[in-house]
Amino acid sequence: MLDVARILTLPKLRRQRMGSVESCIQHRRSVRSFRDEALTFEEFGQLLWATQGLTDVDGKRSAPSAGALYPLETSVAVGNVAGVDAGVYRYSVPRHALVPVTLGDQRKQLVEAADDQEWIATASAVVCIAALFARTTGKYGDRGRGYVFMEAGLAAASMMLQAVGLGLGATMIGAFNDDAVARVLHLAAGELPLCLIPVGRPC
Repeated sequence: MLDVARILTLPKLRRQRMGSVESCIQHRRSVRSFRDEALTFEEFGQLLWATQGLTDVDGKRSAPSAGALYPLETSVAVGNVAGVDAGVYRYSVPRHALVPVTLGDQRKQLVEAADDQEWIATASAVVCIAALFARTTGKYGDRGRGYVFMEAGLAAASMMLQAVGLGLGATMIGAFNDDAVARVLHLAAGELPLCLIPVGRPC
């Protein structure tokens, strides 16, 4: 049973303009070198909202979804975020909150799961976008698999552009062992990890 007392409600969102879309696109780069400096709780919440957060009272999210079926799930390995213990969390979209999964820094385990890309362990947090394909293929058949991959790319792009707007750095990783990542992050049965996005303050 979900322990509601352990859920960490994320800070109120900043919805005012933090930089033009054009500027964020211009300055987005794949960042693989991070300073040993914590993300603020506010920055962290903003990043997760940009990935899959609610943008309307009718349940619409920050990334478009075929048939509004929303097959994506967001997990994160926290290493250095102010006010958040190191560990694995799930992002609860309706609550805009973190649900603890397991405590303890898992970034080095993700390095091992991702072909020993050592720099991953220096990120403040590593976001994983995973998918339950059946949510979409149940309506669209095999064609729906492509829709899920499109949605994951859009969610990742939204997060990375938000990172630029906050003065942070990030990049998307696709080279990893699916089963190993699923074990480290305790993904639910049927969830397939599609990408990892380490994020932090660029050097």
